[in-house]
Amino acid sequence: MRHREPTIRTTREEDWQQVRELRLEMLRDTPIAFAETLEHAESLGEAVWRLRGARGTTPGQTSVVAIDGERWIGHMGGYIPDAASGPLLVGVYVSPAYRGDSRGVSRRLLEAVEEWTLEFGDALRLEVHEANPRAIAFYEKLGFSLTGHTRAYELEPGGLELEMIKRLR
Repeated sequence: MRHREPTIRTTREEDWQQVRELRLEMLRDTPIAFAETLEHAESLGEAVWRLRGARGTTPGQTSVVAIDGERWIGHMGGYIPDAASGPLLVGVYVSPAYRGDSRGVSRRLLEAVEEWTLEFGDALRLEVHEANPRAIAFYEKLGFSLTGHTRAYELEPGGLELEMIKRLR
């Protein structure tokens, strides 16, 4: 049976409820990956979720989702923390049933963020927790490499965030 291709698109303010539900799923699945606690995300009001939804239409940032029918199944975002460091990939998530090369969801999401990145520079950076070897291997497979730069992870259990970079041209 052939799977239908999920829709890949940027988020809009009016998507706020789906953005919220997907974010809560992300935090339940991999709490260490998103620099936010589930409890914090659950406490946020509609106005904050509307701003998060609008990231897909806000200059200097992007928020890309994969949607299979009515189900939101993945997300990747990007923003520019400062001009010197350039675009940063954030909020990387694909629902467990949609992971793996055969589905291609992560690659399609990344392609959309890379296209956005090229408006601002020739490389895309990310940070990944040292205790997330599955994610590190995934990023390496997609062409990212460790830079050797680290910073402290601000939430429990602490540890280090490792910087990775992918040259796009």
